[in-house]
Amino acid sequence: MGKVFNTTADCKPQLHYMVDIGGRLEEMKSLVVKGEYFTINRARQYGKTTALRALKKALDKEYLVVSLDFQKMGDTKFRNENIFSIAFAKLFLRSIRGSEEVLSDLIKNHSDSLELLELFENLSDICAVSLKPVVLMIDEVDSAANNQVFLDFLAQLRAYYIDRDVTPTFRSVILAGVYDVKNLKRKIGGGEERKVNSPWNIAADFNVDMSFSVPDIFGMIAEYEKDYHTGMDVRYISSLVYEYTSGYPFLVSRLCQIMDERIAGNEGFPDRVAVWTKEGFLEAVKILLSEKNL
Repeated sequence: MGKVFNTTADCKPQLHYMVDIGGRLEEMKSLVVKGEYFTINRARQYGKTTALRALKKALDKEYLVVSLDFQKMGDTKFRNENIFSIAFAKLFLRSIRGSEEVLSDLIKNHSDSLELLELFENLSDICAVSLKPVVLMIDEVDSAANNQVFLDFLAQLRAYYIDRDVTPTFRSVILAGVYDVKNLKRKIGGGEERKVNSPWNIAADFNVDMSFSVPDIFGMIAEYEKDYHTGMDVRYISSLVYEYTSGYPFLVSRLCQIMDERIAGNEGFPDRVAVWTKEGFLEAVKILLSEKNL
C-alpha cells in the first residue's frame, strides 16, 4: 500500500504525504543548542506532535532526549504531589529505557512516598551522570491545566532550570500543548502566592512558523503527483489549497485527503485526473464544509 494523506495523530514520512519540515527542525534545534526553555502552543492538529517526534530523532545523536506525553498519565495522576511524582518517575523511566543503565538505577528505587523535591533531586542526579546533555520534552502539557500539583511541578522545573549553572539539570526544556502555558495559572482559582514561581517569565519566544506555505504544500502534492501522474498543475492546486486554508496544516491535509479518497468515481469526476482540478478542489471544499468535526 502506498502513502496516504493523514489527518489523525502524527505524520510518519514512510506512510504519509507530508511537507518537508527540515527548516523548522533546524530552528527548533537551534533553541535546544542555546539551552532554551520554550513552549509550543498551537491549535489541535497543527503538527506539534509530528514536529516533536522529528525533533527527537534529530537530537538523539547529541542529546539524551526524554520525550513524555502527559495524556498518558491521566487525570487521576494529578490528585496530589505523591501520586504525580511517582507517575512522572515511571513515565520518565520508560522514556530512557535502553539508555545508560545508571540513569534508571538512580530513580527506579523510589518509594511510595516520593515528593517533588526528591523527584527533582533524582532528576538532577540523572542529568549529572548522563554521558549526553539531557533534553526534557513534554507533549500535551496542558492536559494538567486545572491542577495545582502541575503548577508546583513547573515551579520546581523553573527553579532547577534557573540554577542550571550550579545544579545539574536539563540542557533544554520543551513544553507543547494547545494552550499557552502562561495562561494555566488563570485556570486555577484561589489566587495563592505559591503560583508566582511559574515558567512563563523564563520561556524563550517560540517564533517558528508551523503553518504551511505554498512551497510547503507544493512539495507534498508534487510527491503525490510522482506516484499517480494525474497531470495536474501542482503549483496552481497548491496555491488554491493555501488560499482556502491559510496554511492550517489539518485543513491542508484534509482537503488533499478528500480529493484523493472521496471524489473519484462521483458524478463528473471519473478518475484522479478529473479530481485534481479546480472543480475537484471546490468539490472537496464543499465536502469539508459539510463535515461536523470542524
